[in-house]
Amino acid sequence: MAREAGQQTRSEAVHDRIRADILGGRLRPGRRLKFPELSERYGVSTGAVREALLRLVAKNLVSSEAHHGFRVTDVTARGLADLTDARTELECLALSRAIDEGDLAWQAQVLAAHHTFEQTPLGVGDQPGEDWLIAHADFHTALLAGCANPRLRDLAASLREEAELYRRWSRPTPADARHRTTDQAGHKEHRDLLDAVMTRDSKRADAILRRLIGATSAMILDTDEPHA
Repeated sequence: MAREAGQQTRSEAVHDRIRADILGGRLRPGRRLKFPELSERYGVSTGAVREALLRLVAKNLVSSEAHHGFRVTDVTARGLADLTDARTELECLALSRAIDEGDLAWQAQVLAAHHTFEQTPLGVGDQPGEDWLIAHADFHTALLAGCANPRLRDLAASLREEAELYRRWSRPTPADARHRTTDQAGHKEHRDLLDAVMTRDSKRADAILRRLIGATSAMILDTDEPHA
């Protein structure tokens, strides 16, 4: 039993490290993931690597092909379109449930997460900083936390994480001025979303969230829209 627990702990640890390396750009889309190389890189057994990769396959950050092993998921325009469609429907459903089912403690959690997000600088350079990305993700996670169905929450979180892979590998914006414009527009949209949630206006919240998710896709395709 202790051995199984130890193996599970190592698998979870290497899962977190591989995930961070994928989202952090250290493992590029399409890269082959070989057991001996990863085992040496992370200092764990090939069994722990295999378990970690299978979990990442379930999150669509890694793909598996018969006789070809594992590789970091490729990013394609078709894949982004399908992801955006699925994510929009699922996340909006979860938000609608959260507005109907969430209690006062949930609303307080959303308010706190939004305050942290709004007070976190976007960052310097061509891409959002790590602190901003974390605060942004935490706000959207808090929004859905009021949904009583954990499977729905988990599926929505998985699609959001996959969208992050596309965000990290999108073409960077050309200038800091553009980032400031996008930041201001995005914060206004998020404040509007917060207001709709606080007043339990499901219809308005749905429309705003759909707009934000669609804008994420547009941003990845190199437009000026704010993102969710």
